[in-house]
Amino acid sequence: MRLFLDCEFTQLSSAAKLISLALVAENGREFYVELLDGWREDDCSDFVKKIVIPQLWGGSYSLPTAEARMSLLRFITSFEKEIEVATDAPHYDWELFCDLVYKDGSWPRIVRNFPTDATTLLQISEGEELPHHALLDARIIAGMFSPVPRGNELS
Repeated sequence: MRLFLDCEFTQLSSAAKLISLALVAENGREFYVELLDGWREDDCSDFVKKIVIPQLWGGSYSLPTAEARMSLLRFITSFEKEIEVATDAPHYDWELFCDLVYKDGSWPRIVRNFPTDATTLLQISEGEELPHHALLDARIIAGMFSPVPRGNELS
């Protein structure tokens, strides 16, 4: 099963901190979370302050890191087949995904321990301009590479 990953984070640097993370599966299932902790607005670039932060949904999507990790692990382990994570930004999104999913020295066995660079996949459509919201971007990226059914609930 291929899951398309997108993250929003504080800045384009090695000091990037995760703000939000989304996964869209080939079968249309989705996961989205925003972190309440681990970053501050002072950590963010001007771009992130102006474009990313105003688009956050808040509410039930906002969780402390420990709860976000547990929710992500529940989503991932609900799949029966091995998971391949594809992202168009492996140097940032994959690293931030790993930081969130890796717990107590343990990696979820169902997840391949390396990313697929989505830019190397055969596109079936051109896609749209990414709005810089993790879930909306992940939906667009997924739609560019595989037909994804719509209407499935967020996990």
